[in-house]
Amino acid sequence: MSRRIERPHVSEKRPDRPPLVSFLAALDVRRHAVVGGIAGACVALSAYLFRVLELWGPFQGTREYPVMGPEGWFLLLAFVLAVASGTLVAIALTVRSAVRRSREIAAEE
Repeated sequence: MSRRIERPHVSEKRPDRPPLVSFLAALDVRRHAVVGGIAGACVALSAYLFRVLELWGPFQGTREYPVMGPEGWFLLLAFVLAVASGTLVAIALTVRSAVRRSREIAAEE
């Protein structure tokens, strides 16, 4: 069972919702955040696998990783990479939606 979600237009008046919620819904921020999260997870997973599985060959440096070992530290770095790249993708998609929306509004006037 799938429900089709209709995106509200900014011009619609809904007294039960704050203006910011309508604004975010019009820019489809939730969808962009999901797409950004998936993209960030894919980037981080690929970087983690390339590093831990040594797909480009063994790491030449000699280094000690306290407490967690190299896999644990690279897992933390992969998390940071996932959040950063996911946020970047979500922001880029939202800015693109805002530009499109502003051009649509300008064309209507």
